[in-house]
Amino acid sequence: MAARQIILPSRAAAGEVVCAAESVRVVRGGRALLDDVSLEVRAGEVLALLGPNGAGKSTLLSLLSGDVAPDDGSVRFFGREISDWSLIELSRRRSVLLQDNQLLFPFTVHQVVEMGRAPWRRTPREDEDNEAIAESIHAADVAHLGNRRVPSLSGGERARTAFARVMAGRTGVLMLDEPTAALDLGHQEAVLGLARDRALAGDAVLIVLHDLNLAAAYADRIALLRDGAVVACDAPDRVLTAEIVSEVYRTPVEVILHPLTGKGIVLPLRAL
Repeated sequence: MAARQIILPSRAAAGEVVCAAESVRVVRGGRALLDDVSLEVRAGEVLALLGPNGAGKSTLLSLLSGDVAPDDGSVRFFGREISDWSLIELSRRRSVLLQDNQLLFPFTVHQVVEMGRAPWRRTPREDEDNEAIAESIHAADVAHLGNRRVPSLSGGERARTAFARVMAGRTGVLMLDEPTAALDLGHQEAVLGLARDRALAGDAVLIVLHDLNLAAAYADRIALLRDGAVVACDAPDRVLTAEIVSEVYRTPVEVILHPLTGKGIVLPLRAL
């Protein structure tokens, strides 16, 4: 029997829609987690999902990655219904970092990062394994932890290891659910800088964040959610206004401009 030909994915053109949700609705326990949401993820940009707890950010990311199916509406990935893709096809085209990365088995850091190359086994891209693993370990600043067992790591070290695994996949789409949650200031900046670099290289990057100012600094577009609906989706300076943020988060804020970058900084209005 002839070997099955493996078609490797090509990189999307800048601005091309790689993933799109169209009027999606997700219901769990009688409650709509997402209600009539439409959103496009494009190559060459960082799209940040923001919103209060329970707004539907993680559910939307899981929907766009194909891990959750909509009750209504549709999700298209590279022009095809996402349900038509096999798991291995998806894993070669998008890398997903979930919010709950329970890396508890006694694998070493190097072994965990190596797992990110699993989709490319028995393909020509397998030749990139060593380079991709080494590059990702260095970029995530976990080279000094290479032989450490994951259960012995701190929360931030585990988060960076999980991020390195995702980076090692070298897919054209990155979907990251709160990648900075357990990280210190320096590593937050480093991770989002890497995400920014991937977008500049042509990847589509979707990130769930809680830090509004990180989103303002690194995202090309922000989709702001509340109660399962997209309230606004546009450039950071159009979404993160004092009026919109105060209403969505039900907390009064002010937005000031950074004296050097001109980017908005969101600050809560606190009583003196």
